[in-house]
Amino acid sequence: MATQIKIKTIPTGYQSIITNGKHTIIGDEPIKSKGTDLGLAPTELVLAGLSMCKTATVRFIARKKGWEIGDVDAELSQVVKRDKEGKLTPHITTKIKIEGDITEEQKAELISEANNCYVHRLLQSEWEIAHAEEWIEDTVEA
Repeated sequence: MATQIKIKTIPTGYQSIITNGKHTIIGDEPIKSKGTDLGLAPTELVLAGLSMCKTATVRFIARKKGWEIGDVDAELSQVVKRDKEGKLTPHITTKIKIEGDITEEQKAELISEANNCYVHRLLQSEWEIAHAEEWIEDTVEA
């Protein structure tokens, strides 16, 4: 089944109501970009998805192996560089902290698994993005 997100814009700043049909969050742009900074910016949402996937993967693998871990926290940051042709190259730094009574080897294995999570692999793959089409709603006159 395809993942689907719907956006409803709000006239203030660049606020958007973002939903998957079950859960809802607010997106916006920072003040420096003429937004109201009342929600996560688009790049922050991408980093949040990557971070969540990495930490969930650590927890999943630890549970699967029966390893007792506590909190799994992550910090991600992104810097984007633009070359002379305008091509963007993002550089994402990831820090993951795993609490619990596990060995350094187990921590290394969990970090390796986090770096192989679905969203990490998805972001590193080649993307095909269809060009936007205007949403035209047919109306039937009675």
